[in-house]
Amino acid sequence: MNAYANKSVLVTGGLGFIGSSLARALVRQGAAVTIADSLIPQYGGNPFNVQDIRDRVTVNICDVRDTSAMTHLIAGKDYLFNLAGQTSHLDSMADPQTDLDINAGAQLSILEACRKANSAIKIVFASTRQLYGRPDYLPVDEKHPVRPVDVNGINKLAGEWYHLLYNNVYGIQACALRLTNTYGPGMRVVDARQTFLGIWVRLMIEGKPIKVFGDGLQLRDFNYVDDCVQAMLLAGASPQANGKVFNLGSSEVIGLKDLAQLMIEIGQRRGLQARYELVAFPPERKVIDIGDYYSDFSLIRNAMGWQPGVDLRTGLDKTIDYYQAHHAHYWSD
Repeated sequence: MNAYANKSVLVTGGLGFIGSSLARALVRQGAAVTIADSLIPQYGGNPFNVQDIRDRVTVNICDVRDTSAMTHLIAGKDYLFNLAGQTSHLDSMADPQTDLDINAGAQLSILEACRKANSAIKIVFASTRQLYGRPDYLPVDEKHPVRPVDVNGINKLAGEWYHLLYNNVYGIQACALRLTNTYGPGMRVVDARQTFLGIWVRLMIEGKPIKVFGDGLQLRDFNYVDDCVQAMLLAGASPQANGKVFNLGSSEVIGLKDLAQLMIEIGQRRGLQARYELVAFPPERKVIDIGDYYSDFSLIRNAMGWQPGVDLRTGLDKTIDYYQAHHAHYWSD
């Protein structure tokens, strides 16, 4: 993994959860890292996420919808990790036009900028398992039909396919990773816009009950952020990834009620008085819920040797530890 030494790398969404962890890993490998982030409050960007590497990265506050800014930033870069996006499923239904502009329109503009200004760049696009919709079978592999259940899934699918199209037609090296539930230090915990685990962590630290929707038997898989970053670095460095889509996932599958109980056990060892309660699905969430989901990630494992290295208990312990120490930077009392 020395592909990034002395390389120029752009990370969109780089002040966000995954982007900041990726930037940190790239700095460790000797890359010259530029971060682009709009810092729109509800999208998860937080300058504290890069406070430990702030003097070793260049931060540009701009929106991926700003074509001129993105064209300027893309010029001369060796790699683009394209992570910026609107990730809230509920927000995509309430404001579909904004979701379309960010997750589809801006992606096309970025690719056009690459075609015109830097066709040699390598792109890794952060896609989502949400575009599969309700699974026909489990675990879900890349051959599973795509049937998004919300506006966000449709627009992320369009953004993904734009990247593959530009790879196939214009020779711009691009691939996509369909992320599952990613968690860890730096994730948005103010609300459930990006991941329900974030608000669960906050509620537990505040001594409030974790709210589990439905019967709590829904199955999920999870990736700790370091494992997600490792997959992105491998995809960026691997020519065999070009033009392909890969699932991320985990062989550790758990029901949400059991997940809440696991978090409570970890919290109690830290002196947190936590509990959970089952609550009815809000109607707006119920209609876009996908039921059980977990991934078959054998394609990326066989192609690039990636597999998760952090088990769920260890990852949750690290995450809770981080927010106990730094919660003042992520939510206000």
